[in-house]
Amino acid sequence: MNISDNRLTRIGVFYDGNYFFHVSNYYNYEHPRRARLSISGLHEFIRREVAKAENTDMKLCQVVDAHYFRGRLSSYEADEQNKLLSERIFDDILMNEGVVTHYLPLRNRDGKYEEKGIDVWLALESYELSINKQFNIVVLIASDGDYMPLIRKLNTLGIRVMVLAWDFEYTDDRTGRLKKTTTSIELLREVTYPILMQEIIDNKVMRTDPIINNLFVHRELYQSTRPKENINVATVIPTITLPVQNNTLPIATIKPEITPALTNTGFSINGHEHGTTIRSTVHSLKNGYGFITYPPNNLFFHWRNLINCDFNDLKEGDAIEFKIKRGEKGDDVAYDVMRPLNPVTNYTVQDITPQSSIPTYTNGVVVENGTQY
Repeated sequence: MNISDNRLTRIGVFYDGNYFFHVSNYYNYEHPRRARLSISGLHEFIRREVAKAENTDMKLCQVVDAHYFRGRLSSYEADEQNKLLSERIFDDILMNEGVVTHYLPLRNRDGKYEEKGIDVWLALESYELSINKQFNIVVLIASDGDYMPLIRKLNTLGIRVMVLAWDFEYTDDRTGRLKKTTTSIELLREVTYPILMQEIIDNKVMRTDPIINNLFVHRELYQSTRPKENINVATVIPTITLPVQNNTLPIATIKPEITPALTNTGFSINGHEHGTTIRSTVHSLKNGYGFITYPPNNLFFHWRNLINCDFNDLKEGDAIEFKIKRGEKGDDVAYDVMRPLNPVTNYTVQDITPQSSIPTYTNGVVVENGTQY
């Protein structure tokens, strides 16, 4: 469509938050980019694509309204699951980019949280705002075919609709299962401007395009804007270190529990009560999950279990603190995984079970009763 005058092209952007979060996780943990999607970068990309599609100047294409819709845990539930801080940080990002947030409470059914009513709310809000604010272009960051009635209604108003779509698949390294995400074909056929994002992002010719690269949060910028921990060493809870014997390394460092341990959860294989804070090191890292050194079998942890750091900031051998709980499969897994707040006692921690023979370290290998770990 040729727009020859200098009228502003008004763009309204509407996020299906759960879908956006899913796509961002894919790029952060599975895709070679290893970075999250950037809200500001996405808006810049949208302005350029609208300018190209409408044959006008990018300066005349402005995001005048943006809205983010998602189901959310209550404050108490988010705090219990150590998600309150990460949710608040993302709220700050949306606020700084002028994105209005719309939340509905998640419903817990049979132990699983469900998102209800968000797609209906997004459709109603976007339709009403399109009428009142007279958008020229509505951009949907969504994949569900349930939005087709909304698109048809917007078409009757003469409003062009653009959809940013991501189709991708990957194999879960831990389960071996193929996971796939696709956008409704009917949805893509109905909109004026369907944008297949994975084709643009993975296009080798586009790798040097700054607008494409700005679709992702730069690690250097992320590190420089993270708040620094201000630890008063005098108030750090003291740790207990078992004595060194026979010129071996310290066997363990245990941080005293600040909150009461979980009740009636049993004990791990090393005799630690579930809910007790333990210190060890990162044994290995995979795509979005890893293992913590914890003889004789290493403990699994997922990126969702991290508290005070990002998964991509971790390196093998990093000191780590964690708690243990019974996983869905009946095995022990780590949760509340975090970097130690005490920078002084950064030890490598191994099995602390009271034993008749103390394991010794030979050339970096733990040897106990002739068995190497």
